[in-house]
Amino acid sequence: MKTENEERAGLLYGIGAYGMWGLVPLFWPLLKPAGSVEILAHRMVWSLLFVGVALLAVRRWGWVRELVRSPRKLGLITVAAAVITVNWGLYIWSVNTGHVVEASLGYFINPLVTIALGVLVLQERLRPAQWAAVGIGFAAVLVLAIGYGQPPWISLTLAFSFAVYGLAKKKVNIGGLESLAAETAVQFLPALGYLVWLGTQGTLAFGSHGAGHTALLAATGIVTAVPLVCFGAAAIRVPLSTLGLLQYLAPTFQFLLGVLYFHEEMPPERWAGFSLVWLALTILTWDALRTARRSRAAMEAAKATAGAAAGVEGAAGVEGAAGTEDAAGVEATAGATDPTQALAPAPAAPTTRQAP
Repeated sequence: MKTENEERAGLLYGIGAYGMWGLVPLFWPLLKPAGSVEILAHRMVWSLLFVGVALLAVRRWGWVRELVRSPRKLGLITVAAAVITVNWGLYIWSVNTGHVVEASLGYFINPLVTIALGVLVLQERLRPAQWAAVGIGFAAVLVLAIGYGQPPWISLTLAFSFAVYGLAKKKVNIGGLESLAAETAVQFLPALGYLVWLGTQGTLAFGSHGAGHTALLAATGIVTAVPLVCFGAAAIRVPLSTLGLLQYLAPTFQFLLGVLYFHEEMPPERWAGFSLVWLALTILTWDALRTARRSRAAMEAAKATAGAAAGVEGAAGVEGAAGTEDAAGVEATAGATDPTQALAPAPAAPTTRQAP
C-alpha cells in the first residue's frame, strides 16, 4: 500500500515534471543564434550521454539484451525515435519563431487525438462522453482553421506525433529512462553526423558564442532527461487519474507564457477555439474520474463479496466438525463463535505498483 508520504512525494514529482515541461519555452530562446535543427541535434546527443551516465549509476542494463533480441521492439523503438524527432524539432522551432500558443494547443488536444487513435488502431470502444469530447475537439479545430485561414498544422502535428509516440511506447513497454536511452541511441549517429557537417561548413554555433552558450547547448540533455525521471518517480507513487489531471499543467503554463510573456496575439476566434478544446477536456476529465470512481467501488464490492463467501465457507466447516462432537462440545463451540466475524471480508491482497 502507498503511504501518505509516498503519495505526497509522487504529487510533488508530478508537478515538477509537468511544471518543467510547461516552462521549457523559456529555455529554447536562450540557445539562439543556434538554429532549431542544431538545437535538436544537441538535444539528441547530450540526452544519450546524460542517460548513459544515469544508467551506469543505477546499473540497469539487462533490458538491452532483451531489446536486441526482439526485432519487433527494435522496430517500435525506431518508430518512436522518428516521431519524437519530429515532435521535438517542431516544438523547438515553434517556440523560437513565436508560435508558443499554437504549440500549447497541440498538447491540449493530444488526449483527444490519443483517444481517436485508440479507436482507429486498437479498435477501442468509446463511452458517450468520450465521443462528445472528441466531437467538440473536432469542432474546435474547425473554428481555429477558419480563424487562421488554414488548419493549425503546428498543433495537429505536435498532437499526432506525440500520440503515435505514446502508442509505440505502450507497445514496447520498457521503463522511461531505458526507453529514452534506446530512442536517443537511434538518433545519436544522425544527430552527431549533422553537427560534424555543420562544423565542416563553419556554421556550427556550439563553441562559437562563449562558454555560457556552449554549456546551455550541452544542458539540453539535462533539460530532456530530468523531467522524465521526475515523471517516472511520480508514476509509481500516485494514481493514473492524478497523473491525467497533472498533464494539463504543461500546456497551461505554455499557453500562459505565450500570452503573458511572449505577448502572442489571441484574436476572438482563437479564444473560441481554445474554449471549445477546454470544454472537451473538461468532459473528458469528468468522465475519466467518474469511471475510475465506479471501478474502485466495483472492486471494493467484489472484494467484500469474496471475503463474505470465504467467511461463510469457514463457518460451515466449523459446524460440520462440531457435529461429530458430543452435545457439550457443540454448545461450547457455538458459544465461542462470533457470527459477525464469520461474515467479515478477508483482508485485501497487497497490490503491486506498475508504471504506465
